[in-house]
Order: sequence, then C-alpha cells, then structure tokens
Amino acid sequence: MGAYILRRLLLIIPTLFGIMAVSFIVVQFAPGGPIEQIIAQMSGTGISATARVSGSAEGDFAGQQQVAGSGEKASPSQYRGGRGLSPRFLAQLEKQFGFDKPPLERFGLMLWNYVRFDFGNSYFKGKSVVDLVIEKMPVSITLGLWMTLLSYGISIPLGIAKAVRDGSRFDVWTSGIIIVGYALPGFLLAILLIVLFAGGSFLQIFPLRGLTSDNFAQLPWWQQVLDYLWHIALPVLAMAVGAFATTTLLTKNSFLDEIRKQYVVTARAKGLRENQVLYGHVFRNAMLLVIAGFPGAFVGAFFGGSLLIETIFSLDGLGLLGFQALVARDYPVIFATLYIFSLLGLVLTLISDLTYMWIDPRIDFETRDV
Repeated sequence: MGAYILRRLLLIIPTLFGIMAVSFIVVQFAPGGPIEQIIAQMSGTGISATARVSGSAEGDFAGQQQVAGSGEKASPSQYRGGRGLSPRFLAQLEKQFGFDKPPLERFGLMLWNYVRFDFGNSYFKGKSVVDLVIEKMPVSITLGLWMTLLSYGISIPLGIAKAVRDGSRFDVWTSGIIIVGYALPGFLLAILLIVLFAGGSFLQIFPLRGLTSDNFAQLPWWQQVLDYLWHIALPVLAMAVGAFATTTLLTKNSFLDEIRKQYVVTARAKGLRENQVLYGHVFRNAMLLVIAGFPGAFVGAFFGGSLLIETIFSLDGLGLLGFQALVARDYPVIFATLYIFSLLGLVLTLISDLTYMWIDPRIDFETRDV
C-alpha cells in the first residue's frame, strides 16, 4: 500500500507539469494578452470584465502621456492597437508583466514559484491571487459542497430503490422525472425558480442575491443558520438537478448488475434478510462505480460548474473569477487556479482509489500497476 501511494504521489509531478506546459504553450498563441488589454483600455475599447488595472499600470498610463509629450518618436508596434505608442512605454509594460523574458524562462520561473505556492498578484485586480481565491471561496464552497451532499444523499437511496423495484410504476415515473431534470439546463431552471419563488411573476419567498442578509452579523446563531440556508436554497437546487439525475441512474445500474450475480442468490438462499443482502453485500460492490466518478463530479461542481448560477443569483465566486480572468487575460489568476484545481483533482482521485480498498478489502493496490 505504501509503495502504491508513493508511486501515485510521484506521478502527480509529471501530470501537473504536462497540464501547465500545454496550457502555457496554448496561451502563447492566444491573441489579446494583458498588454493588448491595457492598450484597449487606453483607447477606450477595453472589456468590462476587467475590474480595474493595478496601481502601477495606472502610473504607467500617466507616464505614457508624459513620454508622448516629450517628443519621443513612436514606432510601429508588435501589439494590436499599439501603433503610435512609444517603444519605451511598451517596454515598461513588458517588464511589468514579465514579458521581457524568454517564454522558457518565464515558464520555469512560474513553476518554481508554484512549487513554493507563490502565485503572485493579479494583473488587473490589484490583489494577490491567494487573497482573491480566499475571498471568492465561500461562494464556491457553499455551492459545490451542498450540491454534492444533496445529489449523493438523495441519489444513492433513490437509485437503490429503483434497482429493487426495476420495471415497476415507481421506477418508470421516477425515471421520467430524472430524464426531464437531466435535460433541463441548470441556468434555465435557475431562471424558472426566480420567476416562481424569488419575486418574479408569482411568489417572493426566497432572496434573489447574496449568501446572507445585510443584518447577518446582528442575528443570533440559529437565525444565521436559517438565513444562510434561505439564501442558498434556490442556487443549490438549480445546480443539483443535473448531478442528481446522473448519480441516481449510475447507482441503479450498478445495483442491478450486482443483484443478478451468483453471490446474491447464495446470500438469499442462506436466509439473509433483503436489507442484509443489499447493504451488507451488494452495496460495497455497487458503490465502486459511484465512488470512481466522485472526484470529477466534486471538482467540477466545486470549481467549474457554477458560472451561470453565480451570475444569475449575483454570487461572486470562483466561477465568475475564472471567467473574468479568461476575458481579461489575467494570466496569474488563470494559471494559479488551474494549478490548484488540477492538484486537488489528482489528490482526490488518489483518495478515491484508497476508498475502494476501504469498501472492498479484496482490492490489493500493491499488485496493481499505476
């Protein structure tokens, strides 16, 4: 077991290197980098997703005006929209963003900093990347964690019930509801929930924005809990429907496959109660497939699946931060979040494999090839 864990931990290093290398190479060929973004802002054509430029960049803007007035001759620029700007000003921007170094050197420096968990500062937010992630984390924790708990807490019992009653009216009706829920996009369900229950054309039961009320700090603890649950009810429900359907069908199919095996017939022939057969024997084997999909589902829900939900319900989380970083070409935020989320996904995959052994001790990792 120890050797297997060590091999898997060592395998994380080349995997992370490959992810970061491919992403870095792609970014080198993507048009509209941060310098082009600043040039666009100077010309009045900047993209609104960039919140603001950093203080040093604002100082460079003023310096550019002085340079332009000093009579220094401008030359054609390699940057789109940069014609007429002085080479001195563009060189200052390149130095500020680190583009005065060769790509290979920049990539090596980035990896060295990331190994030490030094993610630098955002180009356009004026804050460190770590501070930005911590600031947006409560929203993503709320949506991802509650969605995962809700979907797995309901889907697994429902999937077992559907497997036991395979072909019954209960199975048919619940399958129809599940298919409709799976086909309904989360953002469309979110809009429907707002129209019905959040001050749209019908009822105004739930709040429309934020995780808490304005007077949250003055409330007693039990009212704070209720206020928190009151605010997250609609966004979590809108996100959970799709995952709920997938997990339910996966659980049902896994149980059906196990129930038809010979060891289940033998257990029933020995006189074991149905619950003992289902939860003492079938459950451990059937849950292997469900657990296999947990890391991907968790990471996707936690970090990548909430952009539209965050926008609709005015929640400022990691999904919206990542979208703004992509639009603004805020490379420190893009690469740092990619590194963090990839590392977390790889670690969760290892934990998922170790959970296999806890559920089914017959699995021997020492004899497995990585």
